[in-house]
Amino acid sequence: MKNITYLLAFFVLITSCGVKQTRESLTSGDYDGAIQNAIDGLRNRKDAKGKQDYVYLLEEAFAKAKERDLRNINAWFKDANPSNLEQIFNTYQKLNNRQESIRPLLPLKLIKEGRNAIFPFEDYTDQIVSSKNALSKHLYDNSKTLLASKDKMNFRKAYDDLVYLNQINPGYKDVASLMNEALLKGTDYVSVFTKNETNMVIPVRLQNDLLDFSTFGLNDKWTVYHSNRQKDINYDYGLIVNFRQINISPEQVKEKEFIKEKQIKDGVKTLLDSNGNVVKDSLGNPIKVDNFKTIRVNIYEFKQFKSTQVTAKVDYIDFRNNQLIETFPLASEYIFEHTYATYNGDKRACDDSYLTYFDKRSVPFPSNEQMVYDSGEDLKAKLKNIIVRNKFRR
Repeated sequence: MKNITYLLAFFVLITSCGVKQTRESLTSGDYDGAIQNAIDGLRNRKDAKGKQDYVYLLEEAFAKAKERDLRNINAWFKDANPSNLEQIFNTYQKLNNRQESIRPLLPLKLIKEGRNAIFPFEDYTDQIVSSKNALSKHLYDNSKTLLASKDKMNFRKAYDDLVYLNQINPGYKDVASLMNEALLKGTDYVSVFTKNETNMVIPVRLQNDLLDFSTFGLNDKWTVYHSNRQKDINYDYGLIVNFRQINISPEQVKEKEFIKEKQIKDGVKTLLDSNGNVVKDSLGNPIKVDNFKTIRVNIYEFKQFKSTQVTAKVDYIDFRNNQLIETFPLASEYIFEHTYATYNGDKRACDDSYLTYFDKRSVPFPSNEQMVYDSGEDLKAKLKNIIVRNKFRR
């Protein structure tokens, strides 16, 4: 019995909180928020006495929302501004959708008044169709005007409007063709190339890898990067990777000698006391203990080392006026390091992690060209980061 009482109290508390939230939405002018809260509260046991507040609030919120929307539509029509057409169309849709969200709950009883709640529904089909057609014509005509200009931002605005037009009115006139035209005209094309300002030869493989923008994933709706210029395209921007300096260290072999010692178990021995006498247990038997001995190894370590540093800068050029937009530093370092070792003595004195060096031998140093090329992956990642963080158009 107690569990039932607690459960009922819990449901009363939940309903009370929901009604309070719905009433607050209504009094603050958030009529659609109040309507949604009331609908959610009435989905289960809509005719229960505890749900009556929801019914009253829903009736009031619906009437106020409808009156407000129709008043706004009337004001927009009087203003006769084409920019209001989208709001008119959307509001008629909202009026209709609001009705459809309530319809499944009807009828809703007001028990004390002995009547059903009143929701004066209207058929907005003609208004929705006419406002959609008016908005479609406006979007179409305005997009055609924008496409006749010479401004890329106008082309992009036209594209967005045409996409929206195609969503609300699929198949309208030649919208699909105009969308392709707007996309083509609104796209910025960037020519990407390298310059070598060092006194060294840049590996062709490195240049090709840096300019392989197909692996960068940088192209977006409005920006396309080309490392190979195409004749039929007027490029808006240039991205130049200027190699400034390449430093390559000499090939070095650093030698180091050191000694390792360790105590290891070497069988057992008889325990002696401080006087050299055998220590025995309670039964008279000699006590045996582990015997340890010290082992030692001389290690001769060899570390091969070679490094390269590549410094460059990335220039953003506006081809429309041949002006430098911005410059970003670009640098990378690649280190070749190989360690091997020999020993004299008992290698068990070494840490286990060091033993692998004894299985290695000297290896050929990479060529200067290979060293520069091996810096490419880091350069490419840093170049991509520069481009991602710094768009040509802000």
